[in-house]
Amino acid sequence: MSTVFNILAILVMMAVVIVLLRGLLNLMRGGSGNTSNKLMQARVILQAVAIVFVMLALYYSRSRGG
Repeated sequence: MSTVFNILAILVMMAVVIVLLRGLLNLMRGGSGNTSNKLMQARVILQAVAIVFVMLALYYSRSRGG
């Protein structure tokens, strides 16, 4: 079960990087402030989800003894 959470955590972390890069590109190009705000909100939510998956992976890896 911890393997599933490890994979999910990695996928969400990659999504965080993608959203972060899109936000930086939008900022550098002088894009809409509304778009930058939405991307920042999405990044924060994705980071929270990633933390939850990392914690679940740690919990399940410890509960089964490694």
